[in-house]
Amino acid sequence: MKTAMNPLIWHKVAAVSGIAALCLGTYGAHIYKPQNVAFKEVWHRASLYHLVHTAALLAAPVAKHPNIFGGFLTAGILAFSGTCYTVAFLEDRKFSFMAPYGGFAFIAAWATLLF
Repeated sequence: MKTAMNPLIWHKVAAVSGIAALCLGTYGAHIYKPQNVAFKEVWHRASLYHLVHTAALLAAPVAKHPNIFGGFLTAGILAFSGTCYTVAFLEDRKFSFMAPYGGFAFIAAWATLLF
């Protein structure tokens, strides 16, 4: 017998992601000093998308398809924000290849709310 995953697990995922978003945002605002200041904006964008989509994770349990919605949001956070953090930290855009997949995951997450 297959049991369904408890949709409230997304609150725990949001908690972990929120802690990470706040820690990384604080690091970016107060400690991170890139040699090329353009990477400061990349870090800021990663933090913004990370925090906004973490907040959206709180709604996953009430979505019609909570695991699909939450899964796409989590994948988007990891692929988009994670890539941006990496690019900014290393100051090397060669690591940016995953960011578009994260963006598509964000779009897919929001689109799941239509069905």
